[in-house]
Amino acid sequence: MTGDKGKIYFVSDVHLGASALNNNVEREKRFVSWLDKIKEDASEIFLMGDIFDYWFEYRKVVPRGFTRTLGKIAEIVDSGIKVHFFTGNHDIWVFDYLPAELGVQVHKKEMRVSFSGKNFFLAHGDGLDPFDKGYHFLKKIFTNRFFQWAFARIHPNLGVSMAHNWSKNSRLTKGMGEGFKGEEKEGLYVFAKETLKREDIDFFIFGHRHLLLDLPMNKKTRYINLGDWISHFSYGVFDGEKFELKTFKQTGESF
Repeated sequence: MTGDKGKIYFVSDVHLGASALNNNVEREKRFVSWLDKIKEDASEIFLMGDIFDYWFEYRKVVPRGFTRTLGKIAEIVDSGIKVHFFTGNHDIWVFDYLPAELGVQVHKKEMRVSFSGKNFFLAHGDGLDPFDKGYHFLKKIFTNRFFQWAFARIHPNLGVSMAHNWSKNSRLTKGMGEGFKGEEKEGLYVFAKETLKREDIDFFIFGHRHLLLDLPMNKKTRYINLGDWISHFSYGVFDGEKFELKTFKQTGESF
């Protein structure tokens, strides 16, 4: 794949519907305004995980809300623009609804792709941090088919309430925590360094950590963290020659 026909956009950690936040409608409207803006020159859009703060698909039920977002994504896909959706640790239970109803391409693992001769390693980032052993265990539970089946037996009213209570105790309530820990302690950076020993990568692009970072790893490789739509309202864009991190103003203008 190449980005010759338009720009490639990347965004993560929007956390739509987060019970720990009180400005969800305003944030969703702002996000939809951004989607509406970038559709003018986008060839592909990568939604890099935790777009929803919680998502679980019962066989006959999908979570309430997000009407503006879902409608805008469907409109973009119908116009011929490819939209990729990476599952994150908050929306890990995306199954077939989004691809079937909206036409997005869902990715549950990391992705390697080339645009205009540049090699990209794309992932939300959860489960890749070698230091986060606790989450490695939780992810095995969350992705276990039996536990997914068992959770689906719970009435949606109770299941969603349980998930929202879990989220209220997350770092969205307690704050985003510490910043970049340094090259030897930042788990995703360590993962990228190890991967770079085996693969030729120009851009590592992650979400998950809510950090807004663009760090050189060597003369050609850059480590990118996309920030979030809680405090940064940030995104990445590749125009075929250069990659930039930008933020989206309340007015709908980017800089």
